[in-house]
Amino acid sequence: MIKRFAKIEDMVLFDKNVAQSQSKGEKEAKISYTKIYEPFLKGFNISLDVKGKKIDSFEFSKIFDDNANINFFIGGAYGFEDKFLKKTQRVISLSNLTYAHKIAKVVLFEQIYRGFCIKSNHPYHK
Repeated sequence: MIKRFAKIEDMVLFDKNVAQSQSKGEKEAKISYTKIYEPFLKGFNISLDVKGKKIDSFEFSKIFDDNANINFFIGGAYGFEDKFLKKTQRVISLSNLTYAHKIAKVVLFEQIYRGFCIKSNHPYHK
């Protein structure tokens, strides 16, 4: 449904280092996400992290005002290293809850669609 508003590319970046680090501890998990995500920091980058700013759908829709190439990075259960967060232009939170990546992605895609509907005065958002 989003494709009528924008081109979306869903990239899943998950390797054995990320998988193994989850059982080693918080520090290792955060470092593994930094290593796998850093090469993709191009354009306007948004980290999805529990420490991020909580925004409503209308504020979320404003992300699309001046940004043509937007990358969203979903953090792990422990979130991101501060070093990585500082390299992104925005840090937002989808919720105080911890979601599996697949659930977070569904919530993110729904908000992207909702944001474009808000921008085009489509009635979906209400």
